[in-house]
Amino acid sequence: MGGSQGMPVRADRWLLGCAMGAALAGSSALAEEGTAPIIPPNAEQVEHDRGVFQPDPSYEDKPYDPEAQLDIYGGKRAAPTPRAAIEWGREIYTSGPLQESYTFLGDKNPVAPNFYVYGDFQSAVAYTDNGAKELGQVAVRLSLDIDFQITSTERIHAFMRPLDSDGQFTRCEIFGDNDGGACEDEVNGNVETIFFEGDVGPIAQGLSGEYNAIELPFAVGFVPLLMQNGIWYEDAAVGGAFTIPFRNSATFDISNMDITAFAMFDEVDSQAFLNGAGKTAQNNVQIYGITAFIEASEGYWELGYGYSDADDALDQFSYHNATVAFAKRYFNRLSNSTRLIVNFGQDTDGATAETADGFAILSENSLVTGEPAVLVPYLNLFAGFHRPQGLAQQDRGLLKNTGLNFEFEAITQFPRLDDTARDTFGGALGLEYLFNLDQQIVVEVATNQIIGEPGEPTRPAFDNEYGFGIRYQRPITAAWILRADAMYGLRERVDDLAGFRLELRRKF
Repeated sequence: MGGSQGMPVRADRWLLGCAMGAALAGSSALAEEGTAPIIPPNAEQVEHDRGVFQPDPSYEDKPYDPEAQLDIYGGKRAAPTPRAAIEWGREIYTSGPLQESYTFLGDKNPVAPNFYVYGDFQSAVAYTDNGAKELGQVAVRLSLDIDFQITSTERIHAFMRPLDSDGQFTRCEIFGDNDGGACEDEVNGNVETIFFEGDVGPIAQGLSGEYNAIELPFAVGFVPLLMQNGIWYEDAAVGGAFTIPFRNSATFDISNMDITAFAMFDEVDSQAFLNGAGKTAQNNVQIYGITAFIEASEGYWELGYGYSDADDALDQFSYHNATVAFAKRYFNRLSNSTRLIVNFGQDTDGATAETADGFAILSENSLVTGEPAVLVPYLNLFAGFHRPQGLAQQDRGLLKNTGLNFEFEAITQFPRLDDTARDTFGGALGLEYLFNLDQQIVVEVATNQIIGEPGEPTRPAFDNEYGFGIRYQRPITAAWILRADAMYGLRERVDDLAGFRLELRRKF
């Protein structure tokens, strides 16, 4: 530690003196032979005092008590974790000794190959009424992460969902407007994502045989990215990204800063670009962008800019997307995260309605209570004008994190209030309670108020909406989780929404 870190120089000398005193105590023979100790120029020698050192305590007269040893650390024990379905090589969450590494990529980038398959299996039974159709169904989803680790910083990762396809899940309809009884198998072998992830620094070390100070992590392939908790960007596309991490600036009071640049060339999901069938035109859109994550101003800044460039007939929908967010705790009582998302530059010459020509303000707030770890009241607010869009999202609107009543649920298509923030304002008021950190219950009321006249075609919400939602979940074991959701949505001038679902998830 140096003086620049806030510790006085005198304290530095004291620490060095203690260490040097111990070293001198064990090197008296060297001193007697006339070999003087080497003292760094920024340290000073102090007189050794044997009285400040005492022998370690002896417990020979006391039997060993393992429970007492655990009590020293508050009785904490290793948390049980579910094992991966396949673990070849070093196990995940393992202790040593570890097997010897290989060095065919260089002595300074050792290879320790490991292959893992892990994920979860979800099964849900649900009743849903989206206003136009009632349906009772049982649906399943299997998520598989396939991970081949090469070194400590390089890996090839793939992700598959073999029981769903194009947003439809393997399911059986029990009752409803489709007369019930129909089962659909949505089995596929498609790879949802596959990419290589690494760091230029360690790779260069292995090739050159020399240590370096380079830190430049990157990913290329069919890459999933998530930015601003998925509100601004949550998508997997063909392209790449790299990050310049761990920067700081005393001048600008920045303790840590990461800058990420990315370019996506195919399979982009954006509601700003729709084909003739109303689906996202994945193969005709490219995205180029840059983001920054900055710890400063006693808070946390997130900045982002992206340009969406479309080909051919969709070129008129090309546009710019910018965002800024700031999170901070105020007066040790209120945690707030406020973000602004702005779309501009789209030019359709008036022949076609613009699809990304607005802005949205989102404010997430939670109160720090006397039990901050288990009792969390929250109030999340939003206002959207015209047609704001996230840079890249699939089936999710800007309000995905505003509350339970706006949350997208894929397996059973659980009903939700309009989550697009297009010419609407409102929010969600809720209370989360975590008991002894072994279960969770959330209750919430929410509203979506329209801007303008009812029934405007550019806004999914026909008129004002009000929602009540509740969620309960708890782990049954380390691997099994039970979750229940219910919601009711009151909508003016159109039919109400309702839903109940029960899900059992197995992690592996």
